[in-house]
Amino acid sequence: MAEISAKDVMRLREQTGAGMMDCKRALVDAEGDFEKAAELLRERGIAKAAKRGSKIAAEGIVYALTEGDVGVLVEVNCESDFVSKGEKFHEVVAAVAKTIAEKTPADVPALLASDMGGGKTVETFISEQVGIIGEKISVRRFTVYRTEGFTETYIHMGGTMGVMLDFATPANDAAKALAHELVLHTAFAKPAYLTAEEVSAETIEKEREILKQEALNDERNAGKPEAVLDRIVEGKVKKFYEENCLLEQKFVKDDKVTVKQLIAQASKEAGAPVVLKRFVFYVMGQGIEKKSEDLSEEVAKQVEAMKK
Repeated sequence: MAEISAKDVMRLREQTGAGMMDCKRALVDAEGDFEKAAELLRERGIAKAAKRGSKIAAEGIVYALTEGDVGVLVEVNCESDFVSKGEKFHEVVAAVAKTIAEKTPADVPALLASDMGGGKTVETFISEQVGIIGEKISVRRFTVYRTEGFTETYIHMGGTMGVMLDFATPANDAAKALAHELVLHTAFAKPAYLTAEEVSAETIEKEREILKQEALNDERNAGKPEAVLDRIVEGKVKKFYEENCLLEQKFVKDDKVTVKQLIAQASKEAGAPVVLKRFVFYVMGQGIEKKSEDLSEEVAKQVEAMKK
């Protein structure tokens, strides 16, 4: 059996664009023959996956999974809305989420290197599915919580947005009822922090500077003493906390109470403290720049490519 070096693997990767593990496996199966290895990658649909590497995967879904004491929220992207709604794509996402729950990897690269059984990594699995589905598929991000109590999840409109809350408290009736209300509140209010203490001093200082400048530029504040302007700024800083910190936000169904007060009420009903430890929410595709080209530009590119 021919010895396969890291240099050989890199060479095949550069030639085909396939993943490192896929290239190594192909070289082993081809006994070191580069042409045969490249053919194997094409036969396995992996070369096809590599060709789609330059495509922008700006569609997809956010998916949630709870297994035992582990909760997962993951965003997986594809190229078209049509594929994102398909049963096959959802099966792929579910398989990836299950692996996250089982392996609890630290990040996306660690996830892609995770074993799914039979010597197949997540990266290999996704490459194979790209060959079947015919679109680029990429795991963009995920959060995994190993909870001390229970997690509550919510997926909006088939995967356009997802929320996961982690409660460090038993899943009694009062806590579960509260969790259901708060997961919907989070989806609507989109807080940036759990508590005011999580906001960094640098963030607040920058916010104060902006608010101070706004106050100075407001004609209604002309001639007001510095102390008055400072009070105006501090009032707006308080509003910043109320708008951006989950526990300080007014409950969307009743603006007379804050989320913190709602939790205190649920704790009283449960006869024990209900503790919301952390939360995360994803909006599908947020921050991804979608590629748009008109037909004439696309045709021109294809014609130019044929000349080379």
